[in-house]
Amino acid sequence: MSPSPPAGPIRVLIAKPGLDGHDRGAKVVARALRDAGMEVIYAGLRQTPEEIVESALEEDVNLIGLSILSGAHMALFPRVLALLKQKRASRIRVFAGGIIPDEDARRLKRMGIRAIFGPGSSLEEIVATARKLAGPSHS
Repeated sequence: MSPSPPAGPIRVLIAKPGLDGHDRGAKVVARALRDAGMEVIYAGLRQTPEEIVESALEEDVNLIGLSILSGAHMALFPRVLALLKQKRASRIRVFAGGIIPDEDARRLKRMGIRAIFGPGSSLEEIVATARKLAGPSHS
């Protein structure tokens, strides 16, 4: 039996949940992931957790990247995780970036957010983490 072919490119949904209106960082990360060979779907501003999960399912993504500066991460991020679980889509891994206090970051990681990037994180680190989170079939 021959080995199965490698999966296609890593597919990532980048989304801005809540009322946050600043998306420059999310667009920079989206471009870096795209330049690294990933297929990136940018969901845009002011997305609800429901819209984010629905888009992730429709686009058959491997990863969701959430970006937030508004301070609503403890309400919105757990909701995205809960919806993924409810839709039996926990295979989609979630990472996040933005202004997230260290204590909240630790709590979010315990809930299932796989990585959190704050101001000053390098694009190389984000790309490497996305590849790692997508798994070996995408190497």
